Amino acid sequence: MTTEAVRYELKQDAAWITLDQPDRRNALGTELVAGLRAHLAAALDDARVRLIVLTGAGPVFCAGADLKSGGVADAKPDAEHPFVTVLKAIWNSPKPVIGRINGHAFGGGIGLVAACDLTIAVDSAAFAFSEVRVGVVPAIISVLCVPKLGLQNAMWLFLTGERFSAARAVELGLVHRAVRAAELDAAVDEVSGLVRLGGPQAIREAKLLIRRVPQLALDDAFRWTTAKSAELFRSEEAAEGMQAFAAKRKPRWAE
Repeated sequence: MTTEAVRYELKQDAAWITLDQPDRRNALGTELVAGLRAHLAAALDDARVRLIVLTGAGPVFCAGADLKSGGVADAKPDAEHPFVTVLKAIWNSPKPVIGRINGHAFGGGIGLVAACDLTIAVDSAAFAFSEVRVGVVPAIISVLCVPKLGLQNAMWLFLTGERFSAARAVELGLVHRAVRAAELDAAVDEVSGLVRLGGPQAIREAKLLIRRVPQLALDDAFRWTTAKSAELFRSEEAAEGMQAFAAKRKPRWAE
């Protein structure tokens, strides 16, 4: 399955979604965002898919908003912007999303990086919140980027618009690992393999835990996590995991 702007491929139990307009530096134009929405929905609806890999074609992962099309100047205040729908789909996906960051990411492209759950970038990639240099701000993506960067780092990067390296992105908590280009696929395979070791239900619930707990008051968080822990310890998946551990064998996870 493919669109003109985004490519979709099923590799084993992983849906690979590739931004495929390298001649336009995979800028977030209408067609590309629509393709992302469609393919994310397809991956989430496909029972064969356990994880999603998001990447780009060419030397740039995503150059951010398509300035030639006006960016988000035509956004309607009473309707959710399509790019917001994309970011929310990744952020709330019950299936882990791995960012295979094949090259530079600027502006809205960093929003896609921040939305991913696990991120591996090529060490030659550069990043920048360059919006202020064209007279706008990283408004939409700030919702996801500020919590990852922290206030101090966000203030510096948003106000200066300066470029930073993949190694710096790791230090800032925006990216998990930076590797040489020749090692990128192996690193993605490695992290995919680590995810597959966990129970599918446990992986979904672990992601939910991370998303929800920071939003709760202390007592509410303890009540919710205590109930969730009891629920999962009673589950069939937990029973299989513990039996496999006792028998020193690999668990036979049910999807």
